[in-house]
Amino acid sequence: MSLLSFTFSPRRWVVAVFAAAIVGLPFVVFADAHAAETVPRLTASWAVAARDYNEPSPVPGIATPPALTLRDQTVRVRVDPAAGGASMRVRFSNAFGTAPLHIAAASVARSTGGDALSPGSIRPLRFNGQGDATIAPGNQVWSDAVRLTVTPRQPLAVSAYIDTETRAATAFTGPAPLSWLVPGDATGTAKLQHAIVSPWGHFITGIDVSWEPAGSSTSSSIPPVVVAFGDSITYGVGAVSGTDGSYPTRLGQGPRAQPGSAVKVGNGGSVINVGIGGNRLLTDGIGQKALDRFDRDVLSQSGVTHTIILIGTNDIGLSSLPGAAPVTVDQLTAGMQRLIDSGRVHGVKVLLGTVTPFKGSGYWSDENEATRQALNRWIRGRQSIQGVVDFDVALRDRKNPIMFNPKFDSGDHLHPSDAGYAAMAEAVDVRELQP
Repeated sequence: MSLLSFTFSPRRWVVAVFAAAIVGLPFVVFADAHAAETVPRLTASWAVAARDYNEPSPVPGIATPPALTLRDQTVRVRVDPAAGGASMRVRFSNAFGTAPLHIAAASVARSTGGDALSPGSIRPLRFNGQGDATIAPGNQVWSDAVRLTVTPRQPLAVSAYIDTETRAATAFTGPAPLSWLVPGDATGTAKLQHAIVSPWGHFITGIDVSWEPAGSSTSSSIPPVVVAFGDSITYGVGAVSGTDGSYPTRLGQGPRAQPGSAVKVGNGGSVINVGIGGNRLLTDGIGQKALDRFDRDVLSQSGVTHTIILIGTNDIGLSSLPGAAPVTVDQLTAGMQRLIDSGRVHGVKVLLGTVTPFKGSGYWSDENEATRQALNRWIRGRQSIQGVVDFDVALRDRKNPIMFNPKFDSGDHLHPSDAGYAAMAEAVDVRELQP
């Protein structure tokens, strides 16, 4: 990290390495207590749940995307940071690639809409001082930090020039066009010409920003980084405004007036949405199963302090389909406990969300409802976690509690409406989001 300088001390080096190994945080060494108070921290401002672009679609009627091979092309990806800072860095991922990924050049800039950039804001990116980077299959790299003022909710665009033949593999989806592809190296070009538009984002999976403490190194001054982990109900399916209407986005949009609230998410902190529509806790399908992606999508986020886990709906609902393996409450609770234990080992505070109603949807049956109720009883009984977010109570109909409140139902009896996602955000007690 080029912004850091320190005086070598063998004892401090050993202590720092040991502490980083325990909590899973980036290895940073400080020269002394004063440096620890003044050196900027890098914390997650935007991140996505990476998926394999080439995974076969498990959903009837939804086609696997056509194969995409890039060579001598620039990919430009639009992102929306949740937290601001005076400098930032970009994460490039080859998590699902089967061959090395060569980033021949890259840049970041403020987006002015679509594929256009503010020319004066374009910053070339470097990697350990070099202008390019090669990422081995299954790995990721961070760019060096660059000075660029980042404002919450002001879009950025990251451009990457792929010079050698590369099959697109690591990607993410969104509710609107996310990538623009053009021939040649256009990393310094403000407005692309005749770009091909893609609904997938490619290679870029994270943005960190600098956070500079205001004269205090106490934990109370550190803003929370909350990672919302789950399926389509976390991702935001059913909201008219797409992921902008999701409960994680609403939770992180600004200070919230709750009596006695000690922490206001959105005031220096960030809420990261790593939900995947159709995702399951125990079984691969749309995206890797939650048990296998938790480390990458939650624990690897810079400065993560909390995670809100809402998962299990698809495990329950899809288990009753013809040919599907049944799922038991014991299997679900054992999987949940693994996530809780992993978070605890890495110093991340875990909040569990209760599974929301789905009577009226294709998932519902008496057996599936019994499983949902049993799982929710187990979640509500957890004493070893930071808290429980009772999304079930927040969304259910008081007169018929196994169904959505009609005003919170998007219409499919499975996903919340915009009003439902707002109710979910309000159900989160921000006092439990203290670092």
